[in-house]
Amino acid sequence: MAKRTWINPITIVVVVLIAAAVYLFGFPPKETVEQGEQQAVPVKVQQAEVSEFRDTIEALGTAMANETVEITAQTQDVVEKIYFDSGDLVKEGQLLAELNARKEVARVQQIKFSLDEAKRQLDRIGELRRGNAASQQQLDEQQVKVNGLQADLEVAEATLREMKIYAPFSGRVGIRQVSPGSLVSPGDVFTTLDDIKPIKIDFSVPERFFASIAVGQEVMARSRAYPGELFSGRITSIDSRIDPVTRAVRVRAKITNDDERLRPGMLLQITLLRSIDEAMLLPEKALVPIQSRQYVYVLTPDNRARQKEVTIGRRKPGIVEITDGLKPGEKVIIEGIVRLRDGIPVSVQGE
Repeated sequence: MAKRTWINPITIVVVVLIAAAVYLFGFPPKETVEQGEQQAVPVKVQQAEVSEFRDTIEALGTAMANETVEITAQTQDVVEKIYFDSGDLVKEGQLLAELNARKEVARVQQIKFSLDEAKRQLDRIGELRRGNAASQQQLDEQQVKVNGLQADLEVAEATLREMKIYAPFSGRVGIRQVSPGSLVSPGDVFTTLDDIKPIKIDFSVPERFFASIAVGQEVMARSRAYPGELFSGRITSIDSRIDPVTRAVRVRAKITNDDERLRPGMLLQITLLRSIDEAMLLPEKALVPIQSRQYVYVLTPDNRARQKEVTIGRRKPGIVEITDGLKPGEKVIIEGIVRLRDGIPVSVQGE
């Protein structure tokens, strides 16, 4: 008699459940697969067009006063008077400060008195010499004395002049650093004086652009202190040599700065225009670099992304020139590129 095989009902239930799960989740309906394959990627496009390209040289420059000096004491004495306040505009030759000059005034007067007396003695000895009543040696000795006193007077008067401090040129003084009654020594700084109308800007240009710069060329400057504003100036001088370490040449420009908004020490972004021509420009974010080549995605008539190799030229911040691979009028995908591949359907947004 054949042996009958017994199957546990629980096993049958488990097998049925597994089969149902595989059918439901492992093999999605055909229409679902087809819908997934046809799902379009949302993108934004820009039409490739030829437009104006301004080829520029960018540099960073430092603003400097046209003329600058530290106003210092030339001799040691007590400050008697100060004739300026911090930040004042002053004229060339204007008296700025005065030291106690009583001793110097007295010395000048004393030397003048001695010199007058020595000259009288020289005249008297001269008369005696003409009458052979005095020797030539006496006359010569008195002349030496007169000459010595004249030299002493010049030194004393120079020292007296140093007790008064004048502005060597017109400009604006800085913060006052001394007070009346202070004892100052030679070299002690009273303040600074800057002529900032015009203001100078020094910057460096790479050697490869040397042929593109010239004296008189216009420059545009920007400062973080004045967002969105441009300051116009011109190149006034170009250094006679190129730095062998940096391979750059030093250039100096001047900006009128009548309103004194630019101040010495400011960092300025400098732009020099090399040329203006026509070029096909795209946002740099549209590029897809693959190894050493550059690609873009263009929109086909049936709303698909087609990958095209392009050749790039000049660059500006956020912008790149396309020299080959695109035709004017083609629509280039500029957003949504991360999810693209060649031939995938796309949905254009923002049109």
